[in-house]
Amino acid sequence: MAVNRARLKLLLILTIFVAPVVLATLAYKYWRPQHLSNYGELIEAVAFKPTALVQASGQAFDSASLQGKWLFVLVQAGGCDRACSENLYLMRQVRLATGRDQDRIERLVITAQPLPESLLKAHAGLQQVRYTNVNTLGTPLAQPDAAGHIYLVDPLGRFVLRYPQPADGSKMLKDVQRLLKYSQIG
Repeated sequence: MAVNRARLKLLLILTIFVAPVVLATLAYKYWRPQHLSNYGELIEAVAFKPTALVQASGQAFDSASLQGKWLFVLVQAGGCDRACSENLYLMRQVRLATGRDQDRIERLVITAQPLPESLLKAHAGLQQVRYTNVNTLGTPLAQPDAAGHIYLVDPLGRFVLRYPQPADGSKMLKDVQRLLKYSQIG
């Protein structure tokens, strides 16, 4: 009888240590959450390497000046229409809503045509560059459906998220705040 109790205790101890591993493995393989915590669409880690971009002044754009900061990127194919203005507004408001972390975020709009002066004044600090050929923008910005979407690039220069059209500013803010909170860089 004492041997059976000892075996029972040993079996109970083994179960206590093995059961969480077995349950975690089963959950990992067969359970998929219905809701993800991020709003934006995750993008495979692709480096943001824009080439052949020109500043409004006509000088070549130095993308190294953006290293070490989170970056909102908007690609606009034609003139800045209503959707473009709303995206610029969202980028500005989300950046401002981060409060003391707003210095960690930059905004960049890549356009085929220059933005009107009134928009540039309304969005102080917005960096504008122009492209001549969309294929020089690289993946994912050169894709046909890239124009009009807001992208988030991490401080190491990799794409992280792509937001839908039209984007929801409060959900974007939650994504950005979460990333800024847990990021050790930028």
